[in-house]
Amino acid sequence: MKRIYSFGGGTAEGSAADKNLLGGKGANLAEMSSLGLPVPPGFTLTAELCMDYLDSLGGTGFGTPPDGPLPDGLIEEVDSAMATVEEILGKRFGATENPLLVSVRSGGRVSMPGMMDTVLNLGLNDETVAGLAALSGDERFAWDSYRRFVTMYSDVVLGLHRARLEALVNDLKRTKGITADVDITADDWKTVVPKMKERVRDSLGCEFPETPADQLREAIKAVFRSWNTARARFYRKEHGIDDRWGTAVNVQAMVFGNMGDDSATGVAFTRDPKDGKDVFFGEFLVNAQGEDVVAGLRTPQPINRDAGGDASLPTLQEVMPEAYDQLDAMQKTLESHYRDMQDIEFTIEKGSLFILQTRRGKRTGAAAVRIAVDMADAGIIDRAEALGRVNEEHLNQLLHPSVAPGADKTIIAKGLPASPGAATGRVVFTAEKAVEWAERGPVILVREETSPEDIEGMAAAVGILTQRGGQTSHAAVVARGMGRCCVVGCSDIAVHRDGSFLARPREQAGKEWTIRQGDIVTLDGSTGEVMLGEVDMSEADLASSGLETILGWADAAARLGVRANADTPGDAKTARDFGATGIGLCRTEHMFFEGDRITAVREMILAETPEETIRALDKLYPMQRDDFVGIFEAMDGLPVTIRLLDPPLHEFLPHDDSEIQSVAAAMHVPVSRIREQVENLREFNPMMGHRGCRLGITHPQLYRMQTRAILDAALDVKAHGGTVEPEIMIPLVGVARELELLRGVVLDEASTVFERRGESIEFRVGTMIELPRACLTADRIAAHADFFSFGTNDLTQTTFGYSRDDARFLQTYEDPAVGVLPGDPFVSIDVDGVGTLVMTGTRLGRSVKPNLKVGICGEHGGDPRSIAFVHGVGLDYVSCSPFRVPIARLAAGQAALGDVSA
Repeated sequence: MKRIYSFGGGTAEGSAADKNLLGGKGANLAEMSSLGLPVPPGFTLTAELCMDYLDSLGGTGFGTPPDGPLPDGLIEEVDSAMATVEEILGKRFGATENPLLVSVRSGGRVSMPGMMDTVLNLGLNDETVAGLAALSGDERFAWDSYRRFVTMYSDVVLGLHRARLEALVNDLKRTKGITADVDITADDWKTVVPKMKERVRDSLGCEFPETPADQLREAIKAVFRSWNTARARFYRKEHGIDDRWGTAVNVQAMVFGNMGDDSATGVAFTRDPKDGKDVFFGEFLVNAQGEDVVAGLRTPQPINRDAGGDASLPTLQEVMPEAYDQLDAMQKTLESHYRDMQDIEFTIEKGSLFILQTRRGKRTGAAAVRIAVDMADAGIIDRAEALGRVNEEHLNQLLHPSVAPGADKTIIAKGLPASPGAATGRVVFTAEKAVEWAERGPVILVREETSPEDIEGMAAAVGILTQRGGQTSHAAVVARGMGRCCVVGCSDIAVHRDGSFLARPREQAGKEWTIRQGDIVTLDGSTGEVMLGEVDMSEADLASSGLETILGWADAAARLGVRANADTPGDAKTARDFGATGIGLCRTEHMFFEGDRITAVREMILAETPEETIRALDKLYPMQRDDFVGIFEAMDGLPVTIRLLDPPLHEFLPHDDSEIQSVAAAMHVPVSRIREQVENLREFNPMMGHRGCRLGITHPQLYRMQTRAILDAALDVKAHGGTVEPEIMIPLVGVARELELLRGVVLDEASTVFERRGESIEFRVGTMIELPRACLTADRIAAHADFFSFGTNDLTQTTFGYSRDDARFLQTYEDPAVGVLPGDPFVSIDVDGVGTLVMTGTRLGRSVKPNLKVGICGEHGGDPRSIAFVHGVGLDYVSCSPFRVPIARLAAGQAALGDVSA
């Protein structure tokens, strides 16, 4: 089995097709080399090697593992690959004259920005640094590179946090009265580097390695191990990335952007990753290395005026026009070749341009939609591929609020807009506080600059604000990938260690605000504004985002219909506005909790005589009828499935003395009677108790009242010219006889209504399948049903025997180290268990009635993975919450096209 693949010098042993083996970075380096682009030569160790190495260390493979040897014979293969690089460049690794230095970088098959480790300038020691100085003619550059290497290697490979070594640099700056690294001389670095090595020895009890071969061996192992750092595992879980994929390791010849004012480094995107506009976008730093841009240690300059940024800073196009023109031509080549927006890392060394990486660029939801639509309209990709380029998270971002036009706001600072949308929350200054406080409400994470260790805090926060960094910094890239509102490079603020920041907006001279932990601020990631307190928000303008275009393409491809779960006219209107083709679940019990209705419901439940029952139901009937009129009007011409009362009666009962007294007064009965009845109706396991169709059988007058309200409302709307398609759904049926009895009740009441009104309307009677027994006897149940709707929330509970509200153990079950479940079965349908029951119930039901309409109406109806399953089983529709309708429409189209993983 081949374990190392070389690239460079216009040839490569791999290609873009080898992404799973070489990782995205390695595969693209090989592809660019074959295209003849100026890629520094190197070689890639496969991702399979990573997992072989981690598995050899023993244990589960999770958590940062202990050290151990690389596989047998690998070092010899590395030496052979290094010799190829040496031959291409005419340099030697470890030589004191004309030394070859390399970078050692991670590279998974899916981009995980900042989550794994990198070592730059590897190969430097006390002897080779002199060779680098002689080669470059710049002693300061050589020693600057050396101190960077010692800092990074100590952090990544030896485990000594870089802050311990950076403190020595800060001490030097204070002593000399300077603030910028560029003001530190070669002689200064010559005094700092030995102190760094001394601190390594004192802290770790070992010497800093001097032999380049030893440095390389240990760096390769460290990058492999970084696949299982806590931040990488967390990122994979958040983004659904397989823990067994592993990371490749790319060893590549160094080129230097820190060799003087004719050198630079930067990151560019072939289109704007914030909004998707077709403009060349990016940032760079003169006399710097790539880590300076990505880590946000300095606020970078724009590559051109189209890229925005600080207008007072010169652009790459102005500073190095020849290199810029070459870069512009190469970005067009790369986008054309890959047929997608690219994220490009580049370095300019003494005026010569090198491309270090290209990958599919992370983008916001708005950018994803715009790029997909624009590329399809231009004929670069077809509509099927365009649909595959947009995913659930992109749509979630588009549905996020923004600052309302004309909102009353106090702007206290302005930075660079890095990820759009708006967010309000309490300020916190550490990732740990963000996670802790987010349990009690939304938080805004404020940092000087973020680091990969902040990933959990960034995920917990609704917005991120950094003092330093650019639009391609770690904070910006990760926030865009997570859909978090983000403002970076906000030089108007100064973050203090006491847990506060001082805001001094340049555009408001003389004004300042001190914001402390817990204070509320609002961020606008589209404008870069930071605002005091809470600010009015407005919903996204979906029409102008291109979303309707791409959803129209999805609808044209889809076989599944998408309905909504809606209980009020307002919900129904929202659902229709989002493109729902009907209501798949209207829960009547939600209506009963409003205002004075709860008292009437309690009167009905606690009634002891027919007269008391009728009196209570007479109060409820007009309320229900009005509710249904509003919903039917909102869904004019579309089907509306109304579930008759489902929850256990105890949910409606009075719980405290004041509620008991109120019910007793309304019924004109003693308080003692109500208290005794409440106690008698309590259940030990209400979820499995007196609820659903069982209520209808023991209290048929309740289901009669609801049927009467539904059909009278339908006839009312019809009389005013509306078109109504009511569907009455009986919940929690487990025995065919239950549905037979209640279908009879509904049809009997319908006859009474139609006779009284002198007209009729078409309607259907079906059932909600929520019990395993119902799935297994669905052929008998289907004899009495016009449709099935799988209530997968309760079906999951009854299949697993889990209570959705109490299953706190699921987090442990989902941990890859435990491996009981691949994911939360209440989020994505359990295909093996619940899915088998759905398939069985559908097959048995249609064996009796081939044209039986079947859908699902649990939370799974808005989950793309579940929708793909439902499509494959052959159901007719899904139903989800109104705000999930666009996501379900997209997923239904993707499922039909066989592409469910954008």
